[in-house]
Amino acid sequence: MQATEKYVRFDWAIKKMLRDKANFDVLEGFISVFIDEQVKIETILESESNQDTIDDKYNKVDIKAKNKQGEIYIIEVQLSREIHYLERILYGTAKSITEQLHLGSDYYDLKKVISINVIYFDLGKGNDYLYHGQTQLVGVHKHDILEVGRKEKVGLNIVTPEKTSGRRQKTVSEIFPEYYLIRVNEFNDHARTPIEEWMNYLKSGIIKEDTQAPGLNEARHKLQYLMMSDKERAAYEYHLDALRIQNDVLSNSLEEGREEGRAEGTHSHAVQVAKLMLKHGEPLEKVMLYSGLTQMEIDELKGNL
Repeated sequence: MQATEKYVRFDWAIKKMLRDKANFDVLEGFISVFIDEQVKIETILESESNQDTIDDKYNKVDIKAKNKQGEIYIIEVQLSREIHYLERILYGTAKSITEQLHLGSDYYDLKKVISINVIYFDLGKGNDYLYHGQTQLVGVHKHDILEVGRKEKVGLNIVTPEKTSGRRQKTVSEIFPEYYLIRVNEFNDHARTPIEEWMNYLKSGIIKEDTQAPGLNEARHKLQYLMMSDKERAAYEYHLDALRIQNDVLSNSLEEGREEGRAEGTHSHAVQVAKLMLKHGEPLEKVMLYSGLTQMEIDELKGNL
C-alpha cells in the first residue's frame, strides 16, 4: 500500500469506525502517542455526555482505558468546533467527571480525566501544534505551588497509613484533569517521529507505508477509503461536503468578525452555515450539527428564507 493511498479522515473515523472494539488498536496508538504513555482501552463509555445532543454524540467519544500500572483513566477525545470551543471542552470534562459518581459512592473512586481535543480550525495565537495543560494552585504573593499537607494526603490517599492500606497511593496531579489541544492546521513539519506522523495523517490523510508509529500501521489497513461500502462512502462524501460548506462560510465570517467583533462574526458564521444548508434541503439535525445553532434559532431562520 503506497503512502498516497486514500484514507478516511480521523474526524469521521472516530465517529463511525473507531468505536468498534476491533479497531481499538488505532485509538490506543493515537492516545498513547499524544499523552506519551501506553494505554489499553477497556471500553467505550456510552454515557450521558455522548447522548445529550446530536453534537455530543457524533463529535466526541469517552473511553475507559488502563495504563501499564493498572491505573484507570477516563479519556475524552473531542473534535472541537469553532463555536464556544473552550466552553465545550470544559463542559465535556465536567460531565465525564460527574457521571462517575453515583449515589453513595466515594470521591476517592473518581478516575482521572484526560481531555484530548483535535481542532481542525485556527485556534488562538501560538507557535506550537500541541498544547498540554494541568491545574495548579499558585500563590498570589509568594508564587509558590500549593502542596497538600499530611491530613489532606491521608484523605486523598496520597499517603496510605497502615489502617487504610490496600489502596494505591495517588499524587496530587492525578486529581485534576489534563488537557491536550491538537491544532491540526499549525502542523507544517516533516513526519519523522510518531507524533509527527500522526499529525501528518490528521492534517493530510497521509500515512507512510513503512510507519512504525503506534496505531498508524493498523490505521493503514482499517481506515482505507476503498474498503468502505457504497453506502458508507456516500455518507462520508456527504460529511466532506458539509465541512467544505462550513469552511467556506467560516472564511467569510472571520473577515466580518475582524470588523464587527469576534463574537458577532462567529454568530454570523453560524447563521450563514444554517441558511446555506437549509437552502440545500439539509435535515434539521445536520443543520444543528454543523452550525451550532439551536432548533429555535433555525426555526426562526426558516421563516425568513
